[in-house]
Amino acid sequence: MGSSGRGRRGWREGRGDAGQHAEDDREKGPRRRTHKWRRALLAALITTAVVAPLSAAARPEIPAPLPAALPKPTASTLDWAYAANSANAAAAARMAAAHGETHRARADREMADPARHLLAFDGRGQGMATEVFGDLAHADHVAVLVPGSDTSLDTYPRFRAAAEALHRQLTSTAARGTRTAVVAWLGYRTPDTISTTVLTTDRADEAAPHLRAFIRRLHGIVGPAAPVSLLCHSYGTVVCARAVAHLDIDDLALIGSPGTGSHTAAGLHTTARVWAARGQDDWVAEVPHARTNLFGVTVGFGTDPVSPAFGAHVFAAGKGGHSDYFTPGSVSLTNLARIVLGDSAEVTRA
Repeated sequence: MGSSGRGRRGWREGRGDAGQHAEDDREKGPRRRTHKWRRALLAALITTAVVAPLSAAARPEIPAPLPAALPKPTASTLDWAYAANSANAAAAARMAAAHGETHRARADREMADPARHLLAFDGRGQGMATEVFGDLAHADHVAVLVPGSDTSLDTYPRFRAAAEALHRQLTSTAARGTRTAVVAWLGYRTPDTISTTVLTTDRADEAAPHLRAFIRRLHGIVGPAAPVSLLCHSYGTVVCARAVAHLDIDDLALIGSPGTGSHTAAGLHTTARVWAARGQDDWVAEVPHARTNLFGVTVGFGTDPVSPAFGAHVFAAGKGGHSDYFTPGSVSLTNLARIVLGDSAEVTRA
């Protein structure tokens, strides 16, 4: 990098042709790897360009009523919002059943359970929902979970299980008298894993304004004193990266991330502590952490958040795979709870 052309040329000549070829091979190595993953990515794009439209065409939009009309949420209106969204989910279940969508009807009926606390619900299409675990109005610490691809009302139970596991961990870990709440935010149309949308930031760009607006409304419920942590999984890390600039949050945890679209944590323009983790068996480690332009579209998400170059606080996630970060008893869940509770010194580092 810093040597002159003449010095570099003389050094090569001193090594002879064998040295020249060795250096050429080393220089070609990264290019070959880049070409290899670009070819693989291009093949995936071509495949999904055919498969995704066909699968979408075979899956009609699921009907549901419009979301309940709700006033600006406050601590005093939470119970009213929960009841209104429960009623809306029940109406969505009836409408889905009338159209022969038995699986969705069952999912909507489960959402309509009066014991559940839905801060938002929209049963149309793949569906969206925001569910609260714990006493949000009086919480001392709040965690917001943002899911990745393939999350919808039809697959919602696995996302809900993660939120429940985190809330149980927080309850058992927090000091006596400390109140916690977890919010499962399915507030955007997540991409399908087998689709072109999962390779670009398009869905994240759509989602980010909604997540920003939600976090601001959340502060109106819990007040400014309660720390808010944003825990983002997989493609959800791309959503969070698009949303966090100058947003009032205390911690941002990126888990199982394919990249955020930013070269560094500093590039996210957040005052929050930025954390990152990846399980030892997480397949996302094999995803090329690069960005490239194909046919005028930028695909890929750049720097690996657990790499030193990104600059996040990297914490241990144990041996788990891509869907194991919230497994009860896991290293990752223990550390995530510590992050939410502000126990940074207790977080085990990778």
